Amino acid sequence: MLSLNAEPAQRRYLVRTMAFMSAYVALNIAAILGAFDGLRRPGAWLFALAVAAPVAGQIWATLALMEESDEFVRALTARRFILASGLGMALFSAWGFAESYAAAPHAPGWLIFPLFWLAYGVVSPFVRSTRG
Repeated sequence: MLSLNAEPAQRRYLVRTMAFMSAYVALNIAAILGAFDGLRRPGAWLFALAVAAPVAGQIWATLALMEESDEFVRALTARRFILASGLGMALFSAWGFAESYAAAPHAPGWLIFPLFWLAYGVVSPFVRSTRG
């Protein structure tokens, strides 16, 4: 949990996360409410890239946190990031195979992003050391 007297790297991460996720949420809410329903190419492609930009930004913000932090926070965040990535890919792959072989309903590819952060939240309380 970040506090008002958090390290400068953590404060920058919080500001970056709020900025990127605010844009992500605002664009998706606008899309859900139909603001972009009439888009055609290339506008639809530009909108898709605009929604993906905060995703890339959030990944950059996390990598920047690792770069700007001390060795312990860097190692802890990297370990959590790697475990969450592996868990997210494994779960999403399993669902993809279930779609192909067991007639599971389709899951859009963009769900990997919230799945990754869900996995990050799940593994983080258990990864409290930089050692295996």
